[in-house]
Amino acid sequence: MIGIKSIASYVPASGLDNYAQGAKFEKDEEFILGKIGSAFLPRKDAAQETSDLCVEAANALFANNPQLDRQAIDVLIVVTQNGDEEGLPHTSAIVQDKLGLSTNVAAFDISLGCSGYVYGIYAIKGFMEATGLKNGLLITADPYSKIVDPEDRNTTMLFGDAATATWMGEDAAWQLGKAKFGTDGSGAPHLKVTDGVFYMNGRQVFNFALLKVPAHLHELLDESGLVSQDIDAFCIHQGSAAIVDAVARRFEGEPEKFVKDMVETGNTVSSSIPLLLEKHMFDSSWKRVAISGFGVGLSWGSAIIHRP
Repeated sequence: MIGIKSIASYVPASGLDNYAQGAKFEKDEEFILGKIGSAFLPRKDAAQETSDLCVEAANALFANNPQLDRQAIDVLIVVTQNGDEEGLPHTSAIVQDKLGLSTNVAAFDISLGCSGYVYGIYAIKGFMEATGLKNGLLITADPYSKIVDPEDRNTTMLFGDAATATWMGEDAAWQLGKAKFGTDGSGAPHLKVTDGVFYMNGRQVFNFALLKVPAHLHELLDESGLVSQDIDAFCIHQGSAAIVDAVARRFEGEPEKFVKDMVETGNTVSSSIPLLLEKHMFDSSWKRVAISGFGVGLSWGSAIIHRP
């Protein structure tokens, strides 16, 4: 069975002081930490492309796992909606070359935002098991600094740049359990890019998350024959502190199990869930974790992952 063997990440050291941004928009510390949840927003260098972030995360993964030969990678999937230059060719092809992977590797992109990691781990698992592949890389990198308007107070204080790399393979520390997905394209106008600039209707996105995510998690638990007491942690997309807190309250089942950790990263889109898993899951005593990603699309996906 293909599962999650290891996760590594790359978070740029440079970035934006959100207190300085808050002062610009007349927002106080209570708003910055209580509503936004981030004091610092990492930003890639102007010379860095999305593929460069992917390479940094993948190289960190190889460094952490010396037993993994990069020539042994059979499939590479990059989750991004902000690929290199104008999006053609696919970013995964560029990453394959920069990483020096075999030309026998299958490489393709998945165009999804904040739900992308949940979709991605099941897409790569299914692809690998259907074709008999042994080692896969799932990389997330969606640098919103490429599209966010620095004068838009609704977005510039939220998003940070980061990338993660997940090694998928056999005899994994974490296995993938039941998953559920959903899409509502009628909500497309609430999160979109027009003429290269990102727009977000924050109120509509907040309402969407509050309406969909707690109910979706309960449905997932019911269909898995589980209750909230069976889950050690809920690692949901870190859209903002306000969204994580509101979903935890609406879920009405041990809200203290909802992990919130975005003070130094911000909303990193498809990288937010694997950043939580990398930091909190592998060295923990957790046996079963619920994950949920939600956002642009509108799209959402939730899943249970567990130790064998």
